[in-house]
Amino acid sequence: MAGILIKLDAFDGPLDLLLHLIEKNKIDIFDIPIVEITSQYMEIISNMEEKDMDIMSEFLVMAATLLKIKSKMLLPAKKDEEGEEIDPRAELVERLLEYKTYKYASYKLKDLQTDAARQLYKKATVPEEIANYKEEVNVEELLSDVTLGKLKNIFNDIMKKQIDKVDPIRSKFGEIKKETVSLEERMFYIEEYAKSHGSFSFSAMLKGNKGKIVIIVTFLGVLELMKVGKLKTVQENIFDDIWITYNED
Repeated sequence: MAGILIKLDAFDGPLDLLLHLIEKNKIDIFDIPIVEITSQYMEIISNMEEKDMDIMSEFLVMAATLLKIKSKMLLPAKKDEEGEEIDPRAELVERLLEYKTYKYASYKLKDLQTDAARQLYKKATVPEEIANYKEEVNVEELLSDVTLGKLKNIFNDIMKKQIDKVDPIRSKFGEIKKETVSLEERMFYIEEYAKSHGSFSFSAMLKGNKGKIVIIVTFLGVLELMKVGKLKTVQENIFDDIWITYNED
């Protein structure tokens, strides 16, 4: 590339030049070979004919950033709080991805603008007398053959349609109420029941209690009281009733 002058008009900035090099070399943007890209970048800006230092300063800042990343890549990798290695290229990759998103979005907007310029719109040319035309309705003529019998039939048809909309199964469902059962209250109930009965079956204690929630919370209460040693349980076979004994000690 020596001896070839590059015009900055071809690139919108240092990120655009970097993106050009990545796409030209078919490089994975998430795994940039920083040494190779830095060498190509430095070679291009060294041959640029741009004299405006305000513009050149942007490219030189990016060159310094690339050299800094290159030096970090040569050092042992640092780790974050979770023990993951910190990639010195991560911030640069994030900037490139953001720039690429906006760049291709601008292409899309430009295409929409070009397509819009090719469209022609025609103003409405409907005659005023047609645009303002309203069909007159003769109510007396419309209702001339309406009788009470016909009105009754229409009413019955409407009511039948409303009945047909009702789901014959779901309409018979009752109101579903949410059961609120306190574990502490059930534990107090179980302990008092155990004190008065000494030894009893789990099903006997549940007698008269309805609802799955009550059964589940009662079972949890028995487990909690077993943990603290207030209850002892025995189940001889699977699916047999649980026999509970109160531990007075």
